[in-house]
Amino acid sequence: MDSATDYLTRARELLAAHPVVDGHNDLPWALRQHVRYDLDRMDIAGDQAGRLHTDIPRLRAGGVGAQFWSVYVRSEMAGDEAVSATLEQIDVVTQLLERHPADLARALTADDMEKARGEGRIASLMGAEGGHSINNSLATLRALHALGVRYMTLTHNDNIAWADSATDEPGVGGLSAFGHEVVREMNRTGMLVDLSHVATSTMRHALATTVAPVVFSHSSSRAVCDHPRNIPDDVLALLPANGGVAMVTFVPKFILQAAVDWTLAADENMRAHGFHALDAVPEAMKVQHAFEAAHPRPIATAATVADHLDHMREVAGIEHIGIGGDFDGTAFTPAGLEDVAGYPNLIAELLRRGWSESDLAKLTWQNAVRVLRSAEDVARDLRAVRGPSNATIDQLDRTDRG
Repeated sequence: MDSATDYLTRARELLAAHPVVDGHNDLPWALRQHVRYDLDRMDIAGDQAGRLHTDIPRLRAGGVGAQFWSVYVRSEMAGDEAVSATLEQIDVVTQLLERHPADLARALTADDMEKARGEGRIASLMGAEGGHSINNSLATLRALHALGVRYMTLTHNDNIAWADSATDEPGVGGLSAFGHEVVREMNRTGMLVDLSHVATSTMRHALATTVAPVVFSHSSSRAVCDHPRNIPDDVLALLPANGGVAMVTFVPKFILQAAVDWTLAADENMRAHGFHALDAVPEAMKVQHAFEAAHPRPIATAATVADHLDHMREVAGIEHIGIGGDFDGTAFTPAGLEDVAGYPNLIAELLRRGWSESDLAKLTWQNAVRVLRSAEDVARDLRAVRGPSNATIDQLDRTDRG
């Protein structure tokens, strides 16, 4: 029987040939929170352990070949404030690419991803996390695409006017008429529809409307851990017909059932101390760690994540799963997946479970590249037959109020 060291050696060899495409990393927001984008004060060229989950040496150690950087802004932001903050997030990604050209390569297409891999650089793409970032404007959606954003998560933790979130009360019942138009315009531009964070009704509506593959940039299996942020089996079963990819996340409160109740209590403690539940600045982390010392946290592991992948592969098929860790977007991470250097531990666990190297290559690299290429092909065909939509939310979602 192979030893743990043998599995880890094989994992690293596999990642050298088929590196990880990670669907979601919140480094831009972490840089905003920690140093207000002053990259001299937090230089990811060096070791940032203890402050960040992400830096270039650990990306290299983890076998990351492409990263979707989240240009997330909190859903409490609205209107022009949300748009401006999203632009600031895009700008800091641009700054990172300019500062580290030997390691990070701007990627807009699947071909760009392959080119970066051939050059030994990490393909850097962007995803907007929440439809509030477009302020109900299809023109703003197109502008984000022009700036390099290649997916948009339809909601974050709160409903928006045209789409329901997984962690809010039902609003429009999934997607409104304008929400369906957003999906159609995303298809036409080539921006991937990201269904992480959205209500199950929104997932189903989007899948019924889209003519391009979707992604779940950082979501796991609801059958394995019953949390509304996860994907139910009936939706996973729709992915083969759609062509999309569900990218498993590492966030303990979404993957380990015992962690769900603990996290609810920890979040309430954060609010009681005047912090947002997602705050990761040092003062907030002191509160988190004090709570954890008094109330030991249930620990997820790489095996926990592998349990989700086993189930998601069974339901959706190997062509339709990927990885989206959510590093620097969560206070806690699983043992063995503490930061972006940890991906070999997950691959080693899957090798131990009998996953083939060809299946692992699909999981890490091939599926994500295929989905982006397919979205590009769909967009090319759609743009040949129709122009931009200038529909407004008032036109499509108008109701008579007497």
